[in-house]
Amino acid sequence: MFGRVAADILGLSDVGSVIKPENYDKVDADDYVLHEDNEKIFFLIKSKSDEYCFTNQALIHLDGTSAVSKKRVLHRYPYSKYAISQVSLETAGTVDLDVEIKFVLGSVIFSIDVHKKHVEELKDLYKALIKISEITQENEHFLDYAKQSIELASATLNRTTKTEGQQLSEEFKQVNQGAFDWLVSTHKQYKVKDFGFVFEKFINQ
Repeated sequence: MFGRVAADILGLSDVGSVIKPENYDKVDADDYVLHEDNEKIFFLIKSKSDEYCFTNQALIHLDGTSAVSKKRVLHRYPYSKYAISQVSLETAGTVDLDVEIKFVLGSVIFSIDVHKKHVEELKDLYKALIKISEITQENEHFLDYAKQSIELASATLNRTTKTEGQQLSEEFKQVNQGAFDWLVSTHKQYKVKDFGFVFEKFINQ
């Protein structure tokens, strides 16, 4: 008991370890993975108080208050709703015990300390998060272009209809419906929810 308290005071409890895939079923975060929806764990960092579970769909964070408390708060951050940005990896100095991976999910800032013996695994996670960030940003640009295109086409057609003194015709409604269906399809194409293909490419465990 005293050892755990001392570790908490010294901050050592915040230094995480990378969990091997064969041990995923032994961590608490596994209970909150949506296995029924084909969600899969690809990377997991565990300290005495926290768990950071990176799946193909979201980051699941079990937030512990301290190493001596059993209280946990569960947070889920789907990549499709919380864009990843500002990814960085701070390697260890000569006397440092840990390396640090930092990133932002939406507006939530993460800074995770991990034992330096796991630096090679963290390099893989770093590359995966960078790639997801790039894909998300590019897709947001495509969606913006699609929305602007629809708005321009709709405004042009609306002006033409009014100029000819016609009421909103059935043809105009069909065009609008077609544009809406196209935008929905485009949104599904560029709003990626499953990034398993990225993790499979970069995570080597």
